[in-house]
Amino acid sequence: MISINEFNFRNKKVIMRVDFNVPLNDKLQVTDNTRIKGALPSINKILEDGGAVILMSHLGRPKNGYEEKFSLKHVIKNLSELLNKPVKFADDCIGNSAKELASGLKPGEVLLLENLRFYNEETKGDIEFAKQLASLADTYVNDAFGTAHRAHASTTIIAQFFPNAKMFGYLINNELKSMDAVLQNPQKPFTAVLGGAKVSSKISVIENLLNKVDNLIIGGGMTYTFIAAKGGKIGHSLVEEDKKDVALKIIKEAEEKGVQLFLPVDNIIADDFSNNANTKYCEINNIDDGWLGVDIGNNTIKLFEDVLKNSKTILWNGPMGVFEMDNFAKGTIAIANALVEATKNGAFTLVGGGDSVAAINKYNLAKKVSYVSTGGGAMLEYIEGKELPGIKAVRE
Repeated sequence: MISINEFNFRNKKVIMRVDFNVPLNDKLQVTDNTRIKGALPSINKILEDGGAVILMSHLGRPKNGYEEKFSLKHVIKNLSELLNKPVKFADDCIGNSAKELASGLKPGEVLLLENLRFYNEETKGDIEFAKQLASLADTYVNDAFGTAHRAHASTTIIAQFFPNAKMFGYLINNELKSMDAVLQNPQKPFTAVLGGAKVSSKISVIENLLNKVDNLIIGGGMTYTFIAAKGGKIGHSLVEEDKKDVALKIIKEAEEKGVQLFLPVDNIIADDFSNNANTKYCEINNIDDGWLGVDIGNNTIKLFEDVLKNSKTILWNGPMGVFEMDNFAKGTIAIANALVEATKNGAFTLVGGGDSVAAINKYNLAKKVSYVSTGGGAMLEYIEGKELPGIKAVRE
């Protein structure tokens, strides 16, 4: 397989799939440019070699064709500031404007194509659409890990048109390296911290991890399905009734495989799902009717911190509570800080999945852990042991 490091892009036109699916505010300004920054090393390598870059991405989930709020023109200002050079923009990703701008592109120049998902052909993996994108360049670089689990035209299908000139960018290479460090040969003890709302979205992840980890910590909304399954009183907390048997099966499997499973022992509860709700503290399995769990309690924080302190490899996916409301963020902040401490003491720490990444960024701790993954769904599927179409297409 070709390595981006060893490839010389001099006089090459490179079409590069990036993940510029960034959040915009109501003024359509970028509020978090982490994903744009993630693509810079690959873009800069091509430009420094004397190549030209054509960037393609999706933004949001437009329904039928063009929608102003999903136009990639909104990221130009941010991108050109980060690259310190003007960025050309094609108001379509295929057709005349894209063709003309791409053919006139000179070494050292950057062109951004309009949102790929304004065409249904992108998500359908349409071969003709992929061929039109491929015709704009002579080299293909995939650096969008966040969409590597989708067999879309720009992430997977396009690769076949570059049999001898396709490769991963630095971002995907780093993602794979970091995840393999955790999944293939982790230093022990290996602890996975899983949070978030639902057990159902994490079942396969948990089942695969039970074969690899020494400790499994469960937090967040999915805690309550486990507690309810064990007969606890969970009040008005989030629960997946139809997944209680799955929770019990996970508890049993962990025991059989010698994995220590840690569930919260206490929590903060609220009488309403809002930051200004009345709150009180109680044991996790004894929540009053009409109240719901919103964060882990102090005893749980201490319990989880002790496990993390003694771990050599840590994977964190999902918050411990409703961290987007400041009053219920304490547990998530504590886990984030425990990862920072563990990293300082030599542990390898990998954070991934939308909400954990948002938390790590919110508290400015991204540079204090070993690696922050940009791909939520892609990372989870990789942890499940699935082969990702976007990865396979370049490796073949």
